Amino acid sequence: MKFKLLTTDSKTNARAGQITTDHGKIETPIFMPVGTLATVKGVHQRDLKNVINSDIILGNTYHLYLRPGTKIINRAGGIHKFMGWDRPILTDSGGYQVYSLSTNRKIKENGVKFKSHIDGSYHLFTPENAIEIQRLIGADIIMAFDECTPFPCEYNYAKSSMERTHRWLNRCIEANKKYSYNYDYEQTLFPIVQGSTYAELRKESAHFISEKNAAGNAIGGLSVGEPSEEMYSMAYEVCEILPKDKPRYLMGVGTPANLLENIAIGVDMFDCVLPTRNARNGMIFTSDGIINIKNEKWKSDFTLLDNSNYSFVDTDYTKAYLRHLFTVNEMLGKQIATIHNLSFYLWLVREARNKILEGNFRIWKEKMVRQLQIRL
Repeated sequence: MKFKLLTTDSKTNARAGQITTDHGKIETPIFMPVGTLATVKGVHQRDLKNVINSDIILGNTYHLYLRPGTKIINRAGGIHKFMGWDRPILTDSGGYQVYSLSTNRKIKENGVKFKSHIDGSYHLFTPENAIEIQRLIGADIIMAFDECTPFPCEYNYAKSSMERTHRWLNRCIEANKKYSYNYDYEQTLFPIVQGSTYAELRKESAHFISEKNAAGNAIGGLSVGEPSEEMYSMAYEVCEILPKDKPRYLMGVGTPANLLENIAIGVDMFDCVLPTRNARNGMIFTSDGIINIKNEKWKSDFTLLDNSNYSFVDTDYTKAYLRHLFTVNEMLGKQIATIHNLSFYLWLVREARNKILEGNFRIWKEKMVRQLQIRL
């Protein structure tokens, strides 16, 4: 994997760049749709590629390990062939999902023992097998196994957890050197900065991760309930330290406004279930604000879903029709909303990139952030 930094905005820390993988190029800043179980819910790969035009998608190590399992994916020739997707894929390490199973897991120095949410069986994730599993899945970018702390979090626990994440990273790096490639393309390991909402810990972690000289770096443990201002503050502290010539990935973020504020801080890559999960619940993101399509006010609104025409669904369907689909629980409604939201998210980061290259990002960002948070 290679990263080329094209320019940095003169009035903010926003960056425009390009990542090159063996499965294609990724123009940054970028948003990655979440394909938890080797699918972005309700969206064909053809539409992801030709309509939404996603440069890269994200897969979930924990869920893919449980179903269909690495043997099936490996026999298929890797995750790309298994799901029919020929562009880049990133997999998380499973650390966040194990964190979310707080009542069904035990964290020890060796790794995390957890209880499957499917059948109650017990499994052990260690730094070594988290790397092995991701190598077998076959993503282009794989993540180090980390511990994600909750919010709020006591300082001593946050420090202990961060130090464990650092020790686990050393083990991940050694494991990654040991395992041979299963497929005929490169897989790149990203370490993860932790430290909860403590600036001192975030700085310490960022320095530790920077010293590993990885091809890219991630910022984890944010967007777990902390106020947005704390998220921005921690992201800023970390981006001030992480190498400028490597891509920076902020995990699990976020709302459209969150994306723009963090792009201004210097983040290059994002993923989040928000645009797809909220779409399935009737929340439509637009450049003018947020629509709850289930509201009565849209019942007889025969205007186009979105005049901006981010994808074909915006001009093929009206707000009244989409509301009708949700009121009768028709699955097509969720599909339309999902395609719209993902198309909008990809438009937003690409428009941000254009503004960075043009040199007028800050003025556009400040206007957009205000608009994006309006409830229509």
